[in-house]
Amino acid sequence: MRILLAYDGSPDAETALDHTARLFPGADVTILTVWESFPGPTAGGLMEMGSVYVDPIEVDRANQEAAGRLSAQGADRAIAAGLRARASTGRSSLGVGAAIVSTASRIDADTIVMGTRGLTRLKCFFLGSVSQAVLQHADRPVVVVPSHRVAAERRESIHRAQAL
Repeated sequence: MRILLAYDGSPDAETALDHTARLFPGADVTILTVWESFPGPTAGGLMEMGSVYVDPIEVDRANQEAAGRLSAQGADRAIAAGLRARASTGRSSLGVGAAIVSTASRIDADTIVMGTRGLTRLKCFFLGSVSQAVLQHADRPVVVVPSHRVAAERRESIHRAQAL
């Protein structure tokens, strides 16, 4: 079984990784960290942003390197959990969700696993925008795993509602 695990280092992503190890022991997992392209011209020259000048190429390079380090950390954690894991990065130019779906297709993943983000108490009942985008556009099964905190809050809310 080939699994694509979307990994951003968040508690939700770590929980998704832990669940992957329990649900698919020993699976072949690609740990994908997506980095977002700098939203400006990338063909040389500095861009003025307020009173600061930035080099879009350098910003992209730094973002890609940071994603590589984060993905490698996720792969190390996955290997420690008993998975066969490799680190991978993807560049987002059309959105993180699109990069995840595209990578899943490219590696012919059997499923995509990802966390959902815990927002405010009210919003935690809804999926994050990346999870929502992947669910809407994926052509393969998607497993979305809530963080421990979000799952606990949801259980508490359900118990309160049932007590009424």
